Amino acid sequence: MKEAPRVVNRVRRVEQAGPRDFAFTEEMVDFNLPTPALSEYRRQAWAAYRASPLPTTSDEAWRRTDLKGLQAEIFRLPGKDAYLDLPSASERFLQPLADSVHGGEIILMAGGAQARLDPTLASLGVVFTDLATALREHPRLVEKILGKAVKPAAGKFAALAGALANTGVFLYVPRGVAVDAPMHSLLWGPGAGLAYISHILVYLEEGASATYVHESASPNEPGTQTLHTGNVEIYVGPGAHLKFVEIQSWGESVWNFTHERVIVDRDAGVDWIFGAVGSHLTKNFSEIDLIGQGAVGKMSGFYFTDHDQHLDHDTQQNHLAPHTTSDLLFKGALIQESRSVWQGMIYVAPGAEKTDGYQANRNLVLSRKARADSIPGLEILADDVRCTHGATVGKIDETQVFYMMARGIPRQVAERVIVEGFFDPIMQRIPFDGVRQRFQEAIEEKMKVFEEGIQD
Repeated sequence: MKEAPRVVNRVRRVEQAGPRDFAFTEEMVDFNLPTPALSEYRRQAWAAYRASPLPTTSDEAWRRTDLKGLQAEIFRLPGKDAYLDLPSASERFLQPLADSVHGGEIILMAGGAQARLDPTLASLGVVFTDLATALREHPRLVEKILGKAVKPAAGKFAALAGALANTGVFLYVPRGVAVDAPMHSLLWGPGAGLAYISHILVYLEEGASATYVHESASPNEPGTQTLHTGNVEIYVGPGAHLKFVEIQSWGESVWNFTHERVIVDRDAGVDWIFGAVGSHLTKNFSEIDLIGQGAVGKMSGFYFTDHDQHLDHDTQQNHLAPHTTSDLLFKGALIQESRSVWQGMIYVAPGAEKTDGYQANRNLVLSRKARADSIPGLEILADDVRCTHGATVGKIDETQVFYMMARGIPRQVAERVIVEGFFDPIMQRIPFDGVRQRFQEAIEEKMKVFEEGIQD
């Protein structure tokens, strides 16, 4: 009997009970959805949430991320139009990053949303709207992807997002339609004690193509806690192509938990660009499932941490069909007392011959108390494959600093040049000037914090 493909997923282990839980109740869940399938999904998600305690450091996937400081019981869902009494997003977050204009734009706020789509794209059958509108007006299309990539059983936070998502985006591109102008969405999340629970859904039919930029952001609100938990589910159909840019710019008070998975079908491709510069604590699960021959998945990650930030990224490249290719590169820098964790896995299923998989994580530790953990992994159950991985954690090379200082370059400038050079391979993988500029601005801001700390 042919062995069924098995995906190794560190998320799906039994979670041990924690000392506390959220105050969300079943009355907050909207089970009254337009179709039986959607309602059943909500019921399953709520049941999975109730059955799962908060993860602890006894769980392998969470061993390096401790939630003991999370005040889970304080969080509440925002009421309708709550954004009217909260700070609004600055113009900086609304500017196009991938082109001069947007084909569609969505702003997600506490208790509300604003959406716009180019009428020409709408006439071609493209749907780009907020989650509540999509559930109401396009339930059969939503059924194509909801719960298909991220299962509620993936963990406590995946189930929470499935059951209680109060904001989100739905992008649908019909067969053969090419969306040239980038789509853009912003999740703006200010407010002490508020819980932003999001669900991002993307479905590209056969031969379709699109570029989608999604950013999550909020102001800094010292001495408070804000929660974000979200799922991202994406399907790229046969011969389709998606460029997905995701930027995490949360304020320093945000506790951020996400489960994300992209399913890539036959001869399709995804170019996933990920940048993280914010939040107090982030635990992110990101997976690419290559399910058809010729599928290609590329993931480029950028992060820069400061103060006591803690970013934990758990990535997985699942080769479930022969002749598939994956390429992952994550690069990060750390200052002050911050910490990063990266755990990566390339999985090759039985029968997935001619797989070509690559993963690498590079870290630059700039402060004595900063720490980077890098854990690559391979599980190969097929012959005739090429899979490589690598991980490095290091400091600035003093020889390089001395070389530049000997030529009259001040030390601070020399260090900045070295850090920018360290990130250059990631910048070269980003095809959009606006996204590169945003990351370069983040480098400059973090380096200023680093230099001020040295002077103090």
